[in-house]
Amino acid sequence: MPRTIGFFVAAGLLATGGVVSGHHAFSAEFDANLPIQVKGKVTRVAWINPHSWVYVMEEREDGSTQEWMMEAGTPNTLLRRGLTRTILTVGTEVQVRGYQSKDKICDPVCRASGRDITFVDGTSLFMGSSGTGAPRDGADPTESGR
Repeated sequence: MPRTIGFFVAAGLLATGGVVSGHHAFSAEFDANLPIQVKGKVTRVAWINPHSWVYVMEEREDGSTQEWMMEAGTPNTLLRRGLTRTILTVGTEVQVRGYQSKDKICDPVCRASGRDITFVDGTSLFMGSSGTGAPRDGADPTESGR
């Protein structure tokens, strides 16, 4: 009997071993010395784990456009903060503050870690991932005042 239990435990561990995925720290991908502020319209929202992505098309002063993909928290975290599928829709005008990726590549899309998102009515919500080593910039309401 103990052999049978051991077999099933080992089989279960082997079966789930490939499913576990890692999580990266903020500093592995984004640069705290490259703050960005993007104002534009939402073009797409990817509600996926472990990070949601909010795509924003920025119109520059010269009339050209640049699309940004902003990493955000998990879908569940965003929902608990008030970022729902009904208020974060394609065409919504937003301003996102965050930090650009270390690679600085913007062809065709720039990548960044979004910290907070502000809507035209002035509502501002934290959209980042807590506890990942991102700068303590006051955007995360759960971070301590250390």
